[in-house]
Formats: sequence, C-alpha cells, structure tokens
Amino acid sequence: MELNRLFRKKSISQILKNVEAGHHQGGALARHLGVKDLTALGIAAIIGAGIFTTIGRASADGGPGVIFLFIFTAVACGFAAFAYAEFASILPVSGSAYTYSYVAFGELFAWIIGWALIMEYAIGNITVAIGWSGYFTSLLESMHIHLPAWTTIDYFSAASGSKEALDAMAHGTPYNNLSEALKEAYNAWQTAPALFGLRLIADLPALLIVVLITRLVYRGIRESRNAGNAMVIIKLAVVLLVIAVGAFYVDTSNWHPFAPNGVAGILKGVSAVFFAYIGFDAISTTAEECKDPQKDLPKGMMWSIIICTVLYVLIALVLTGMVSYNKLAVDDPLAFVFQKLDMKWLSAVIAVSAVVAMASVLLVFQLGQPRIWMSMSRDGLLPKAFSRIHPRFNTPSFSTVVTGFLVGGGTLFMNMSTVTDLCSIGTLFAFVLVCAGVLRLETLPDAPKGKFKTPYINSRYIAPFLLLFTIVLMFCYRHNQVMDFVFSGNGTGTSLSVFAHNIPMWLFWIITCYLVVMCMVKKYSLIPVLGLLSCLYMMAQIDLRNWVGFLIWLVIGLVIYFTYGIKHSRLAKAPEAI
Repeated sequence: MELNRLFRKKSISQILKNVEAGHHQGGALARHLGVKDLTALGIAAIIGAGIFTTIGRASADGGPGVIFLFIFTAVACGFAAFAYAEFASILPVSGSAYTYSYVAFGELFAWIIGWALIMEYAIGNITVAIGWSGYFTSLLESMHIHLPAWTTIDYFSAASGSKEALDAMAHGTPYNNLSEALKEAYNAWQTAPALFGLRLIADLPALLIVVLITRLVYRGIRESRNAGNAMVIIKLAVVLLVIAVGAFYVDTSNWHPFAPNGVAGILKGVSAVFFAYIGFDAISTTAEECKDPQKDLPKGMMWSIIICTVLYVLIALVLTGMVSYNKLAVDDPLAFVFQKLDMKWLSAVIAVSAVVAMASVLLVFQLGQPRIWMSMSRDGLLPKAFSRIHPRFNTPSFSTVVTGFLVGGGTLFMNMSTVTDLCSIGTLFAFVLVCAGVLRLETLPDAPKGKFKTPYINSRYIAPFLLLFTIVLMFCYRHNQVMDFVFSGNGTGTSLSVFAHNIPMWLFWIITCYLVVMCMVKKYSLIPVLGLLSCLYMMAQIDLRNWVGFLIWLVIGLVIYFTYGIKHSRLAKAPEAI
C-alpha cells in the first residue's frame, strides 16, 4: 500500500480540467504569449554566457571543428525538445518536466524531478547572476568607474582566496605574480569594512540584478515578455554585427587544421557547450500563459534551438578565422578578437551586449522556477502559499519572491564553480526523465494524443545496429582507452579510485544495453531513445564528485517529501490514476 502511494499518478484529464477551471488559489495566469514571444524567450535563455564566454575555451580545445560539437549538442537538445514538445502539447500546464513525470512515472519521480529542477532554474541562476556581475564590473571599469573589491565578490571566495594569496606570498611569491582572481580576493578581504569582527563582503551587483529581475517578473508576464523581447533584439543585433564585421577579417589559413586535436579535442568542451543550450526547456513552464500552448510551445522550442545553433556555428567560424584557435582560451572571446584588431569601439558594444544577454537569461529562469513551485503546491507537495496568484499582476507572487530570496542570497555566499556542474547535472537529469516519459506513454494503450507528435521511427533494428557500430569503432580506433576503462587501470593493474571515477560511464553503458534490448522488444520510437542516451552520455562526462553532490541534494529533497509532501498530496485525499 505504501509503495502504491509513492507511484500514484495524476490523470491528464483532471490536470486539464483543474487548469481550465482555475482550480487553485487566486485564479488563473494571464495568457499573452504567442510563437514569436516563446521563440524570443527561448533565444533569451539560450544565448547568454555560452556565446560570450564558453565558446572561446571550446574553440581553443577543438579548433574550428568545434562547430561539430555545437551541432552535436544541438541535435541532443533537439531530441529532448521533441519530448518536451510532445508533453507540452498533451499537457499545456506550467509544471514542465515535473508535471510530465507525475503523469508518466508517478508522484515520487515527480517530486524528484521537481526538486532537481531547482538546480537548473534557481541554483543555475546564481551562476548567471555572478557571471552578470563580472561583465557589469568590467564594463564599469572600462568607463573608469571602479567599485570596491569587497562589493564584487562573495564572502567565501574572498576568504579562501585571501588565505591562498597570503600562503603564496609567505613562500616567496611576489604580489604582482599572483593570479588576478587571487589579487581580487586578497584586496577584498584586506579592504572590507568590519562589523563586530565580521568582514562585510558581498557581490552587490549580482544581488542588485536579481532584485531588479525579480521585481519585473513579479509585476507580470506581459512586462517580462516586453523586456525579454527588447533584450533579445539588442543581443541578436550585436551577434549579427559581430558576424558581419568579423567575416571581413577572416583568414581561412586559420581554419587549417580544422580539428587540430582530433575528436577528443572537440569533445573536451562538451560540458561547456551544453551550458550554451540550457534554457530552451524553460519556456515550457509558461504553458498557462500561452495563447495556444499546444501549437505554439513546440514551435517556440524548435525555432529557438535552430536559430541559436546557426548563430553559434557562424560565430565559431568567424572567431577561429579571425585569430588562431589556440589564442581563444579567454573569458571574453568576442571582445578579445576585436581588441586584437584594435577595434575598441566594437569591444565596448560587445561588453554592453554581454550585460544585456546575461540579464535576459536571468529573466527567463526567474520566470521558470516560481511556476515549477506553483505546480508542486497545487498538487499539495508544497504549502499552499507557493500557488498563490497575485490578484492584480496574475503572477505566482509568493513563489516569485521566494525565488528572488534564494537566488539573491546564493550570490552572497556561493561562487560560480560550486554551482555550475550541479546546474548541468540537474538539467540533464530532467531531460533524461522527459525522454523516458515519452517512451512510457508509448506503452500505454489509451495514451492521450496532443496536437504535436514526435515523428515515429522504429528503433527495433536501428538501436542495436548503432550500439554494435559504436562498439566496433571504439575497439578499432580507441582500443587502449577501452581496455583501460574495462579493467580500471593503465596497464599496471586495477585501481579502485579509477573504477570509482568511471562509475557514471558504467551506469551509462548498463542503461544503454538495457534500453537497446527494450527497443528490440517494445519497438520504441528512435528519437526519444536517442534523446535519453545522448543526455545520459553528457551526464556521464560530469565528474563523480558532482554526482555525489547531486545525490545529496536529492536525499535532502526526499526528506522534505516524506515529512511533508506525501502527507499533504492531493492524491492522498482524492486518488487519480491514468
């Protein structure tokens, strides 16, 4: 009986009925979004830190061939987008992957994915806010406006960095030879004012942008839409300007060799490039604010991925054509290449665009998180306050304020490296479950149909062929690496630490083999299968310690579920089943 409680499912018909009836506290959300608005929101979420930062380091690793990595990642996200689009067509509600999992797998999985999505939206936005602060501070410095060091860094980074700097100088390293990051931390710690012995250190620009964006999101979807559209126009104009101007300075000799470090070099940046695509799924959380969600959401997701991929490929070709790929391992590659050409006016324009781009990403993610919490609250898994709708602005007011406090508070105490990988693994986990949910619906004889359906390609023979083909290629071209992986060593014996490091990859191969067998038996559709496996593969590339952090996060979530959610679930009072 207890096991049944964990996997009780929501009825699609009841979900839609509740939404239509405004069956939640405070009324319904306002419907203002069309295809163009959704596409703009998708572009706003996708084009951000990726095109202004990670594209440089990925290009330095893979050379001009990095365009294949962008295409591969786009295809992987495209597979997942098909799954999101199909679910969004069937369930045009604000819960995104959370609600989709509730229907496909039951309440426990729904809670897990809802909790994991906090990593993508709320915790991921901490990363974006800190990144925005860095761009904004650099822009002010270019205008000869210098903020005190203790107002542009989080407390713990300043404390640890200052200690490291002091240790380095104590061992004879001159101050001028310290890295810029250590200098910043040292200066912040040494110059910060103190209150009762506690140094007052906080990333104030990051906090400020979170407050401003949260206020905008609180006031309504129409205002957020207008601001988002304006920011998208600005940054698209700058990106197209960079492509148009940069094309005249391309030296095709810089494209030879096209893949200087081979396939390994191209794939080295897979995690960084994946960050460039995070966000397209966020627009599915606005389903209840779309004029025609069953038609418009799938189109908005697909168009945003296609447009961004074309821009990424063109930018990568221009950058690697303007300068040698090995010079692009910088944090601001777009501004860097034009500085090399002594075009400082364009570098300044790019800096302004970067600030706008990061703000637009913040906007979309701050829209997404409150709507996830709103859906969980409607189902009784969170307190009712989280589903409260503002009587004037028609937004999830309480959830929006809590999100603002969570993200704003996080910027004061967390650094970018701490949360980046957690954001990535949480997002990929959501993608995997959504793709699996589509496969689950395929097995139901009375599965509901939406206006959008993922094209069906029988995987019965294609999936095992692809698996065998991949194994043969690996043994032919990467035999030594395969043997090291299988025997957890480098030819000198086995190693427990190496085996532990390979656990995520072993998990990937076990699930792959199982899924291929199921494809042969169940004749699954190929596209969601490829989406699941490609996202799972990217998860497997993330370091084991981040998997441990992710599991700890899930355990914390399960404690909350078993102490509150399972008792207050609406299904506990009125069970529903598909």
